[in-house]
Amino acid sequence: MADFLQFIIAGTTVGAVYTLVAIGFSVIFNATRIVNFAQGEFLMIGGMSAAFLLKAGLPLWAAALLAIAVTAAVGMALEVFAVRIARGAGILMLIVLTIGAAITFRGVAQIIWDRNYHSLPAFSGTAPLDIFGASIAPQSIWVIVVCLVVVAALHLFFTRTLVGKAMRAVAADRDAAYLCGIDVNRTMLVAFALAGALGAVGGVLIAPIALIHFESGIMLGLKGFAAAMLGGIGSFPGAIAGGLVLGLGEAFTAGYLTSAYKDALAFLVIVIVLIARPNGILGKSTAGRV
Repeated sequence: MADFLQFIIAGTTVGAVYTLVAIGFSVIFNATRIVNFAQGEFLMIGGMSAAFLLKAGLPLWAAALLAIAVTAAVGMALEVFAVRIARGAGILMLIVLTIGAAITFRGVAQIIWDRNYHSLPAFSGTAPLDIFGASIAPQSIWVIVVCLVVVAALHLFFTRTLVGKAMRAVAADRDAAYLCGIDVNRTMLVAFALAGALGAVGGVLIAPIALIHFESGIMLGLKGFAAAMLGGIGSFPGAIAGGLVLGLGEAFTAGYLTSAYKDALAFLVIVIVLIARPNGILGKSTAGRV
């Protein structure tokens, strides 16, 4: 029973990070209808920025907030100087553009920072807490709680603010939103800034648990994409469900089978979802006249 609970805790912790990445994918997909494969690099930039700002002498909270702001600015730059310029291109070309941006971000990260591994100190100590025989690190509690707060804040943002409602309108029908007077360019800019901030939050949260370096975003980005696909890309409840299912699946695979197959689970999920249910478990099916 203790082992089972331990796997639940581990899976929920990593699943919360996947959820943040998956929501970032969904935010940009809803605004632009493209899959941003640089989303994982937002997480890397956030974690690396925070680590080096901390080394520069800033307190942890200030380094984390500034890292989130820096990554949001990087997301905005990606939209203004790449996506907006190439908006007339096809969806496939825009996706390739985001892949190129991810490669560029990794190269620039090596120049600005280095190729070494870095970490952040735990937010509130390292002494584990005992829960019915299972141990939970205080940082894991931070990851889960912050993820819940972010999800709640996003719900309020999209349902109670004019900018959030404008983003929902653009997601539903961009042309109709434009005709109603919504500034689509500004909405897309906010979407990329929000996706960057979400990635940075994930990077700051996971840096005290797992070492982070310039290539950390590759696997985390792919797993976040798998979570988004599993839940239904574009669906925020689906991103939450997909992240938790994938995180728990990895934890139980590593615990009861072998950790060698843990990372392969994300790719298996992508294949199964694409074949069996392309719209994901909570995604909406669409139909068109041809």
